[in-house]
Amino acid sequence: MSQRMRIFVVPAIAMGLLVPVALAQKPPAPPPAPPPSPTPSRPANSPPPSSEPDQRMDDLVMFLRGRVATNDGTRLPHDVLVERVCYNGVRQQLYASPQGDFSMQLGSRADSFLDASGDRASQSGVARKDTDMGIPRRELLNCELRASASGFHSSVIGLMEFTAPDRNIDVGVIVVQRAAKIEGLTLSATPYKAPRDASRAYEKGVEAERNGKLADARKYFEQAVKVYPRYAIAWFQLGTVLQKEEQNDAARKAYIQATIMDTKFLPPYLSLALMAYRAENWTEVLELTGHILDLNPLNQAAATGYILDLDPLNYTEAYFYNAVANYKLNKIEDAEKSALKAEHLDLRTRFPHVHLLLAEIFARKNNYAMAILEIKTYLDLAPHAKDVDHVREQLAKLEKLNGSVSTSEKPDQM
Repeated sequence: MSQRMRIFVVPAIAMGLLVPVALAQKPPAPPPAPPPSPTPSRPANSPPPSSEPDQRMDDLVMFLRGRVATNDGTRLPHDVLVERVCYNGVRQQLYASPQGDFSMQLGSRADSFLDASGDRASQSGVARKDTDMGIPRRELLNCELRASASGFHSSVIGLMEFTAPDRNIDVGVIVVQRAAKIEGLTLSATPYKAPRDASRAYEKGVEAERNGKLADARKYFEQAVKVYPRYAIAWFQLGTVLQKEEQNDAARKAYIQATIMDTKFLPPYLSLALMAYRAENWTEVLELTGHILDLNPLNQAAATGYILDLDPLNYTEAYFYNAVANYKLNKIEDAEKSALKAEHLDLRTRFPHVHLLLAEIFARKNNYAMAILEIKTYLDLAPHAKDVDHVREQLAKLEKLNGSVSTSEKPDQM
């Protein structure tokens, strides 16, 4: 599925490249001879004694910290296991707290499951005298963290990207998704009924779009839906390509055709909701997002089929559009409910403007303290946004209002 255009931009954090610390070793004096046996003070391939302590301390990692959270904000199971996997093998495991927090001590025997590197010399050749000293950073280059819990699928965090010279690394959030079956939401078999010619055309279209050849991609998708008119995902991909080519009217027609072919295939509904949002057609936004949220697995209880059509994190987008539409139509309570849901689900903070929306809602209810908190959260998430100056002005006004309210309440409290 191709990526849709986003209207909000979360500043990207530039990551430096990890520069491994080379272990210097003096060659043996001529004539050539077998390398000397290591002395008791240091291994044969370690740096000179004067540089060893600093190098070891600077390049050791002692703790990996983070938390595990569900994609829908529900309670975690009691037996969430966090695993460090290196070279496709589990090297270390520990249980997260009931709140999902974890702190994995590296090179220690204190964990529930022994770190495989804790009872032997590390790959650097430096003998471990103290098993609580951590492990060399380069040993994490081919490692990742994941969570394991019955009935859940886990995201994976690669440790290669954490290059800052910190001995304690905060890896952020490991997101687990409930593998629930949803009543009435069985995966449509329509794509699997497509004739071979249609399937081949669709696959060629996906490949062409991936390579940036939009004209070729459009031709293949058009061919796929011509051969098999009920090919909902091909209609959706055709709409995506047309939208990239700025043929919005044609894209809208393709998206609508996809919804006609399969009402349970949700991505075209979200694309149409975005188009309606940009056109400020709030009634249509409510209708489209309402359809998505009605089929949201998080709102269903029974279990007879899977829904695999929409990335669960995209429900944040649907809730956000729904909240804005409700607010514009003066349905404040519904707007607050959807905005709080979007805020709760936005683990990757892709929609910082939801905090400004909540600030407006709370200010409208004279809850200035909460409005101030939401604005400060927005400024933390988007410090370089174009509207920062205006937002800071609003924050100053709210702080004055909150101060006057606090002053007026003091006599009553006394």
